[in-house]
Amino acid sequence: MKHTFNYSDDHQSAISFPLGGIGSGCIGLAGNGHLNDWEIFNRPAKGRYNGLTHFAIKVEDSEQVLDARILQGDQLPPFTGEMGRPSFYEGFGWGPLRETLAGMPHFRSNTFNGTYPIAKIEFDDPQFPGLVSVEAFNPLIPHQPDNSSIPAAFFSYEVTNDQDRPLDYYITGVVGNPYTGRTRNRFIHQQGNSSLTLDSVDRDPDDVASGDLCLATDAEDVSYQEYLYRGEWFDALEVYWKDTLHKGPFIQRTYEPADRTIRDHALMSAHIRLEPGESRTVRFVLSWNHPNNKNTWGRMTAGRSTDYTEEELTWMSKSWKNYYAVLWEDSLDSSSYALRNWDTLYAGTKAYTDMLFASTLPDAALDAVSANVSILKSPTVWRLEDGTLYGWEGVGVSEGSCEGSCTHVWGYAQVLPFLFPSLARGMREAEYRYNWAEDGSLTFRLMLPMGAPRWHFRPAVDGQMATVMKTYREWKICGDDAWLKKLWPRVKASVAFAWSADNVDQWDPERSGVISGRQHHTLDMELFGANAWLSGMYLGALKAAAEMAEALADRQAAEEFSMVFSRGVEILNTRLFNGEYFIQDIDLSDRGILDPYASKDQYNLVNEGGSLYDVYYSDEHQELKYQMGQGVALDQMLGQWHADIYGLGSIFEEEKCKTALRSIYKYNFREHMRDSYNPCRIYCLNDEAGIVICSWPEGVERPAIPVPYSQETMHGFEYAAADLMIRRGLYEEGLSIVSGIRDRYDGYKRNPWNEIECGSNYARSMASYALLLTFSGFSYDARTHHISFDPIPSGDCSFLWSFSTGWGGVSRIEEDWTITVTGGGLKLKTLGLPCSSDDVTVELNSELVHSYIESGKISFSDTLKLESGDVLTIVSK
Repeated sequence: MKHTFNYSDDHQSAISFPLGGIGSGCIGLAGNGHLNDWEIFNRPAKGRYNGLTHFAIKVEDSEQVLDARILQGDQLPPFTGEMGRPSFYEGFGWGPLRETLAGMPHFRSNTFNGTYPIAKIEFDDPQFPGLVSVEAFNPLIPHQPDNSSIPAAFFSYEVTNDQDRPLDYYITGVVGNPYTGRTRNRFIHQQGNSSLTLDSVDRDPDDVASGDLCLATDAEDVSYQEYLYRGEWFDALEVYWKDTLHKGPFIQRTYEPADRTIRDHALMSAHIRLEPGESRTVRFVLSWNHPNNKNTWGRMTAGRSTDYTEEELTWMSKSWKNYYAVLWEDSLDSSSYALRNWDTLYAGTKAYTDMLFASTLPDAALDAVSANVSILKSPTVWRLEDGTLYGWEGVGVSEGSCEGSCTHVWGYAQVLPFLFPSLARGMREAEYRYNWAEDGSLTFRLMLPMGAPRWHFRPAVDGQMATVMKTYREWKICGDDAWLKKLWPRVKASVAFAWSADNVDQWDPERSGVISGRQHHTLDMELFGANAWLSGMYLGALKAAAEMAEALADRQAAEEFSMVFSRGVEILNTRLFNGEYFIQDIDLSDRGILDPYASKDQYNLVNEGGSLYDVYYSDEHQELKYQMGQGVALDQMLGQWHADIYGLGSIFEEEKCKTALRSIYKYNFREHMRDSYNPCRIYCLNDEAGIVICSWPEGVERPAIPVPYSQETMHGFEYAAADLMIRRGLYEEGLSIVSGIRDRYDGYKRNPWNEIECGSNYARSMASYALLLTFSGFSYDARTHHISFDPIPSGDCSFLWSFSTGWGGVSRIEEDWTITVTGGGLKLKTLGLPCSSDDVTVELNSELVHSYIESGKISFSDTLKLESGDVLTIVSK
């Protein structure tokens, strides 16, 4: 059955739909319409409310108030209260928190439709005289990162009078003032907008805690109260509801700023009169401004500050300004911008949403692609003062989880380079400026603020090699040789670090093309000996580097990288393939493998400063620890996945690649987890399906203490493997993995817009965007002004595309193709399509374009310069 992306009843219980900009924080829209997860204060805040903030509706006729309700549906169980609340009168044993407003009149039911970045809730109650819905969003427009970074939530309430007489409706927004000191609420009317601003008169503009909120509307008829009634207990809510039930507009109430234990609130109400059958829309923007940011990573608060020098501690105490605060002076400024440009911002967002959700993707794939774009607008992402995008791996309840745009996690993410390529390039620039060392190594965590001393931990093979390949990807997407040339000396050195004498981990001292030394990686420990997973990443980096060197006329580097690549591919496809799958070549009983590294860098992720032998050898088992050996690694061909997406060609021999993919599915996929052993983190359980990180078939030696997380189902790993399977013709197998993931995120068991791994909103899940590229068969090269489409499966189809400086849609009906440019522009010299005939007619906006077929591609005599609104049609004769 086609996924409608509608969630109702119990399948709303886990929903928190993020409303906020890229790197700007967000507010969660709950499944019933309440506002939860107020993550706007430069850090996560799972489960945090802002007092009694909500929207409500009142309806009256000429004589009396007919009805009034909070604009939300039922609170869903459990109802005993929340665990972990420290204070008396709230928490477990006291029922739902008052902030949920579950005790207020509300709608009997609602349906939540989530097509990220737009959510729509339709409220229903047979007693309410009217029809009400809300559409909520934050702008997401490809290639417009600043317009997609507005620190605001947009709400559009539509009301229909379904009665037989004129009625007056009031849509009311109530906002809590979250600040300390003498809090201040002010009403401002300017430029046709009505706004409530909330701040503190005691705020220090340079303090990290400083900030302001704004609720704004462009409605014509507005009433307001700068303050709800100041009292004790729950007096404010009591009097507010009494005021709501009073006929007519609200009567202003104001106080002097005061330092209060009980939070102040303000309200603003928009009035509309509707004739029978008439509908109207009321728009609100809820914006925020917390301009000053600071690194809050928990190591500074967990007794581990001895890891850092005085210089490092000084750097870490510094703050910086959020990029959105560079664009907008305060929340009033950003809300005014939002209302002034609403129509344009919404149109671009709606066009993206409609095009994506019209894409001919299997339901689970569309769900995965669309939902995980939301990670960019979660607290996982910041934009630093110069606009650089910075990411945590994920987030905890109240702080980021694992700092530094971690290269071995963000290496999987594919959203940014295609939707916002300038931000992806900025990440590469930051990595090669701040993570790079003179020996060519790249630390895999970027320290904040930028310019702080680099992290002193050893480089990660997968992170370092992924960074090389991502640089290649960014270059192919932008086509700018000058951009690459600036980075090239450091990119080249980061590849050659593999055999550098300064590399104490001795990755590939013989330039064999295979990594065999001490290899840190994303599973948080080190492998020893040759293995397909990390060697495949290395070979992908070598191939990418060879191509980049050739383009920049660095012939010596191109030849060297190509030579090392050729050696490595031979070893990879022979010695590291056992007939079923690719392996790690290691004798687990050989303690001497550790000897070359024991007297050098003693910094270990566990047992810091301890003996390498204590960490990696078990005397009891007479065996090396944390290795894969002959196991079936889910990521064994991760390098090929990268190579496929970036157009690098083959690393693993095609037939062996397919055989290994079949083996991965055979040995690692679990139709349910009920009988599976997992001592690690639990992301898949009971009757849920998933594919595990590493398995050991019957008859194969299993390490006594294997690589960490072997039994887990990490979503980014799963998506990469599934996508590679689909690319190699294992369609049903790959899709069953994707379906298994998204079935876990059904709104009841987990939040559809929060895939978890080491925390919430986990960056690695943005690997799912590759599914759009795969099913559309999209390949690209901005250097030569080329794109192509070869969809899976063949037949009529439509897809969103986004690349280089433009985005739009592509569709096929029988043998005819249409490519539209919705935003930006696109230069096109050649076009690849699976046309049944070499005789095609190409038209641009109904004007004939001179073209010819060459090497299986449609070539244009003159480079086409497509602009927004242009339509290119290709008709086979």
